[in-house]
Amino acid sequence: MKTIKLTASALAITAVVTTAASARDAIRIVGSSTVFPYAQAVAEQFANYTGAPSPIVESTGTGGGMKIFCEGIGENTADIAGASRTMKASEYELCQSNGVTDITEALIGFDGLSIAISRANDLAWDLKLSEVYQALAARVPVDGEWVDNPYRTWDQINSGLPAVEILAYGPPPTSGTRDAFVELAMHAGCEELQYVKNGGFDGDWVKVNCSRMRTDGPFVEAGENDNLIVRRLEADPNALGIFGYSFLFENLDRLKAV
Repeated sequence: MKTIKLTASALAITAVVTTAASARDAIRIVGSSTVFPYAQAVAEQFANYTGAPSPIVESTGTGGGMKIFCEGIGENTADIAGASRTMKASEYELCQSNGVTDITEALIGFDGLSIAISRANDLAWDLKLSEVYQALAARVPVDGEWVDNPYRTWDQINSGLPAVEILAYGPPPTSGTRDAFVELAMHAGCEELQYVKNGGFDGDWVKVNCSRMRTDGPFVEAGENDNLIVRRLEADPNALGIFGYSFLFENLDRLKAV
């Protein structure tokens, strides 16, 4: 049996102890960078309580973790995949085709998404999701037309926002955090736009037209290491970071939500 977990849990880890590859000394866990700190903590407690070797935990991103998890059964494959979303149908089919047929999905808890900036930035920030969408989306409405995103500074979107360049560091497409951000922030922000409301566009239209992040500079894919995003925000007080809530909570002395 293999296990997929949505957040780290002693229950999720112990559930596979008796079925971990016997030829390998330690359980191997891959997946979400958001889940990674919790998985590490649980792995350490597991080792302390049982005396067994501490599980090997790798931060590969949810998508990357699913790919590794579904490679097959055996000592060279992962036993647990940490994820910040549910398994996709395509990932399930990949597992099935590689003989990974006995899968257990355990929902352990829920995480939050944060958009944060350095506390060194003393400007007024109170972003709406529609403004986040207009800043970071590949295509936006301008003068009644659906066009490539022309906005370079925040005040071009709303004169009440700071007159600084738009720059946001966020997760790559392989990340479950990215999937969640697109659904919860980008789609929701798109739906708030008058162009979409007045146009009578449905959810299918939003998914097709409002899912792409811009690739012309203001949005930067920062990899799976959320701690790296935190360091980049410290280096550039006008840059925003997108990551799991835990990374904001752990750095409240240095970061603030926008």
